[in-house]
Amino acid sequence: MAGKHSYEEEDELPKAFQKNREDEELPKAFQKNRREERSQIMRKENNNRTNHKKGKRKKGKLKLFGKIVLVLVILLAILVGSIYWFISNKLGKLQQVDIDEGDLGISDEVSDNLSGYRNIAIFGVDSRDDNLDKGNRSDCIIVASINNKTKEVKLISVYRDTFVQIEGHGLDKITHAYSYGSAPLAIKTLNTNLDLNIKEFVTVNFDSVAEAVDKLGGVSINVESQEELKYLNSYIDETARVTGKSNAKVTSTGRQALNGVQAVAYSRIRYTAGGDYKRTERMRTVIEAMTNKLKTKNIGEMNSFVDFILPKVYTNITAGDIFALMPSAASFKISESIGWPYDTKGITLDRWYGVPITLQSNVSQLHKEAFGEPDYTPSQTVKNISSSIIKKTGYSK
Repeated sequence: MAGKHSYEEEDELPKAFQKNREDEELPKAFQKNRREERSQIMRKENNNRTNHKKGKRKKGKLKLFGKIVLVLVILLAILVGSIYWFISNKLGKLQQVDIDEGDLGISDEVSDNLSGYRNIAIFGVDSRDDNLDKGNRSDCIIVASINNKTKEVKLISVYRDTFVQIEGHGLDKITHAYSYGSAPLAIKTLNTNLDLNIKEFVTVNFDSVAEAVDKLGGVSINVESQEELKYLNSYIDETARVTGKSNAKVTSTGRQALNGVQAVAYSRIRYTAGGDYKRTERMRTVIEAMTNKLKTKNIGEMNSFVDFILPKVYTNITAGDIFALMPSAASFKISESIGWPYDTKGITLDRWYGVPITLQSNVSQLHKEAFGEPDYTPSQTVKNISSSIIKKTGYSK
């Protein structure tokens, strides 16, 4: 009779005892082989278990790595989104307007000829408030010509008194085009008289520059002569009246810090040697001085300045276009400033005008210098306008 822990049948024995009994029933040589086989099987099973654990650890590491990457992607997306929102919020302060690009006087021939250039009109108007639409003359007219391939930028200053053809108004000063029909007519006048392909514009109230300069803490300007000083103080009175600011006079020549009213008055001087050409140069000098001063400001001060200046900008350039320009903006380089027209002669009709001698030859020279076209032949439109100017003034050379 079996005891409490005995087994009546072999199958009821624990497996370890079953294996031992099997080994005892085999010859010793076979027992040795059986033990070796069993050892090999156990080693294999141990290896499998080890590899399985390593696989689990590896998968765990991969999952962890994936989570880290996902977090980084999310953080990057948040950062990019925040920057986009920040810039969009800033650009949303611009006064934006849509214009009909099909009515800007760009011929198919000119469009093909200047396809490698992006020409943008910059207007500085004499608005007495923040209205930058028609009714304001453009005291400052600059065409920023960007070479799309080289990123070279040339600034073409067009003299405000230049005698040109303005659609619907005949021969007149180019400064009046903006007053008659705002940016679209001013752009069309530039395109038809100079054979250009301008579709975009930026307008600023030049009087608001006084506030911008004051916000920067003044700018460094070199007052070159006593003649320049005399006219500077004359314009200070008018500028102070328009802006509602004080009319502190400048007492000496030389490099010095000018406040907003003084800087704007300086940029308006036009009766010294060099006339309107020197005047446009002074405008560029003030803008350059403002840029240099802005570079000295910290992030907070720059942010405050941007918030101030953007609402005073009127343009048809969209936020998307501005974003598209940003990656290459750092590579833009202003290589040259051109005053146009090159050859002029004054005439007094109902008022004084600067007559290009001749429009056709001045346009040819512009395309040679600005767009690298040594043998440029102006369009028939330019030739017809040139003939009308000669007929009106008698100035052919």
